[in-house]
Parts: sequence; structure tokens; C-alpha cells
Amino acid sequence: MRAMILAAGYGKRLRPLTDKMPKPMITVAGKPLLQHHIERLVTMGVTEVVINISWLAEQIENYFGDGSNFGINITWSKEPEPLETGGGILNALPLLGDAPFLLINGDIWSDFPLLTVRDIRLESNQSAWLLLVNNPQHNPFGDFGLQQGLVSYQPNLKYTFSGISLFKPRLFADYAKKHKDVSCFPLREVLRPAIESRRIVGTLYSGDWCDVGTIERYHKLNKQLDSLK
Repeated sequence: MRAMILAAGYGKRLRPLTDKMPKPMITVAGKPLLQHHIERLVTMGVTEVVINISWLAEQIENYFGDGSNFGINITWSKEPEPLETGGGILNALPLLGDAPFLLINGDIWSDFPLLTVRDIRLESNQSAWLLLVNNPQHNPFGDFGLQQGLVSYQPNLKYTFSGISLFKPRLFADYAKKHKDVSCFPLREVLRPAIESRRIVGTLYSGDWCDVGTIERYHKLNKQLDSLK
């Protein structure tokens, strides 16, 4: 299984930390946030990872190199300007192969056991699997509902998308065929028609999860992890 980590954003809500440091390089529990993701991928047996980079990209590339020092092979998908989540994946599609790939947002933290993703088998009529979590304070109304394992917009009770997912590359290839002039777009643009067509499955996880998107949440996460040492 190949994996992709989204690491190209500006991290504007984490300023001033990200004025001179890319968001994936901020330190969590003594090491860059991106390093935690890479080490967990290695633990689950992933040997190939694609990482998209843009803002202050050279800092990330110089630190991780080709990934050999971390036990993994890294292919860099470089974006002169960030292409948003969906555009970044589409741009990297030629590097991801034909099999379903694990996708991780580079700015999240979770103790979810990634190894279990290896057991997920997408049926022929399923395009993706999303991991959902209970809603944090900053997203009280959630993103998606779950109905008998299917991700939906319908239920009143909704959960938050964790930033961990499994995708068939064809979902993005099909989107590109219908939107030939679009290169920069959010992931939700790809997800919506697939969800409405009942082609996205999901799982709810109740363990630890954090969107490391603001200074306050960043400091809170570090305090939490320090208390566990």
C-alpha cells in the first residue's frame, strides 16, 4: 500500500510559528509533526509515501531527504503554489499507482491504529473510506453523518472528518475528466458527488484526535503529550 501525506499548506492560522517554518515541521512531542506520520507509516509496513510540498518546501525536503534515514522511500510532489487538498492529490496522482492509497492530512494528530487500514477492502461500488471522529469544540456541527456504514449528508447527527482516509485513484481521475480546466480545489469537491451517490464508506473512531490548526490547539496537544511521558 502506498500513502500520501498532505503537507503543502501555508499554515496561516499557526502564525507566527509558520512565518519561517512550514506547518509540517512544527515540533510535537520533540519532533516534527510530519515525522510522527512517517514513523507510523513505517510501523504499519508502508514503504512508499508521496508528500506534497509548497510553502518553505526546501526545509521539509532537506530534513527528510529521500526518506532512507527514516526507513521509507519519499517521493516529493512539488507545487509552486498550494493547490488545496483536492488539487494536491490530483497533481500527485501519477505517483500513487492504481491501487487504493492511504491519505493523511499532515496537520492532524491521532492515536488511531493505522495498521487496521490494511484490512479495509473497498468494494467495486465503493470509491473511498473516511475515518470520522467525535466533533471537537471548533467544529461542533460536524461534517458527515453515518448510515449503516455509508457516509452521508442526511443524518442530523454528524461527525468530523479526521483527515485519515483511503481512496481509489480513479475517483480523482474521473473528477479531472469532468473538470479539465480546474487544478486547485478542495477535497470536498471530489467527495460530494461520491457521497451523494452512496459510494463512500466510513468508520467512527472515539480515541484521541486533534486538528493542529491553531496556536491554541498546538500548545494544548503538546501539553497533553507531555503529561503522558
